[in-house]
Amino acid sequence: MNIKEIYESKLITVEEALNKIKTDDNVVSALSAAEPREILSKLHTIGDKVKNVNVATCLPMGNYDYFVNPEYRESFLMEGWFYSPAIRKAHKNGNVSFIPNHLHLAAPKRNFHRKPNVFLGTGSLMDKHGYISLSLSATYEREMIEDADIVILEINPNMPRTFGDTIIHISEIDYIIEANYPVPQLGVVEPSEKDKIIGKYIAELVEDGSTIQLGIGGIPNAVAAELMHKKDLGIHTEMFTDGMVDLYEAGVITGKYKTLMPGKMVATFALGTQKLYDFIDDNPAVNIMRGTWVNDPYVIGQNYKMVSINTTLEIDLTGQCCSESIGHVQFSGTGGQADTAIGAQMSKGGKSIIALYSTANVRVPGSDERKTISKIVTRLAHGAAVSLSRNDVDFVVTEYGVASLRGTSIRDRVKALIDIAHPDFRDELREEAKELMIW
Repeated sequence: MNIKEIYESKLITVEEALNKIKTDDNVVSALSAAEPREILSKLHTIGDKVKNVNVATCLPMGNYDYFVNPEYRESFLMEGWFYSPAIRKAHKNGNVSFIPNHLHLAAPKRNFHRKPNVFLGTGSLMDKHGYISLSLSATYEREMIEDADIVILEINPNMPRTFGDTIIHISEIDYIIEANYPVPQLGVVEPSEKDKIIGKYIAELVEDGSTIQLGIGGIPNAVAAELMHKKDLGIHTEMFTDGMVDLYEAGVITGKYKTLMPGKMVATFALGTQKLYDFIDDNPAVNIMRGTWVNDPYVIGQNYKMVSINTTLEIDLTGQCCSESIGHVQFSGTGGQADTAIGAQMSKGGKSIIALYSTANVRVPGSDERKTISKIVTRLAHGAAVSLSRNDVDFVVTEYGVASLRGTSIRDRVKALIDIAHPDFRDELREEAKELMIW
């Protein structure tokens, strides 16, 4: 058969695809905007036919009935590498659980634990040579495709065609569903005044010629805006964002001094607005590569002046960062924070930066009242997950300044972190540190 005939021989309907999922199957869905929306939106319809189907996913964009609706908790167990708002809400149903991980090991460790029976993903239109692009993510998708018994892709003309480890031949795919829906978008968060202050502090730490890693949210967006006056930056990042497009179009990103894949912007996945998707479509300057490679700290460390910029929810006076939970309650995930933070410090001239607001406004348990608390604390909240150990924290930034923890003792750290805490909490922190003998 020719390429077109091979493609047509693999075409099935959503209903036919769902019938291939059986009781006790282990299913893996592609990450975030690369998820197959047609299949996932109808997965619950086989809830009366299956039991104990395990669905592993990461940062899903949709509120799908199979895990949101408690009616299906005996049929489906959803396990996530990174919690989204929908997963956080559904956690109370009892059929949702978190998978602790470092991103660069997420795929191999999961496949060590349980081999996927079915992989569900998306792809761009097939080219004349029989190749399809997995489009928006290669974070763990290639490893899952290689190990899965059945591979099903939704081919969507709206998915951008990207290069790198996303390129896959039709022969590697078992079944295809033709779909046509808009690619899920993530709007750009407008930076607050605090974000802008933090962004300026961080930008001052980024030297010309650096290779950067940025995330999403107000602080990363503020950092991107403050980097507009820099020269010859490069991109080696977990997530490709709208801010990076802006920097490229402004001439800031050239990759001229990158020691690893010079001139290329490297990421494991992309998520943002249509502007971002249009930019990466058919763009050979952007390479979406496997997370096992992109986020490997030893790979990251090969970049010259690698700068990793991440955020955290809470940090204690010794430098331990909780970036994924509020006490014992899972909020997001470790993702690649440890990967990039450790990797950046292996880099010649590299820096790892952790940013956070000095305070948070929280609800008082058992009432409707709210209070302001310090996010720099003597000890993390009970049950908090340590996302980044104190051994791996380099620079910490709040709206009150920069604390350099590289090579410091606990005594030095206590002083440096209190100096960038909110003024209203500094005396209290000093007294608690003295009482607990943190020095």
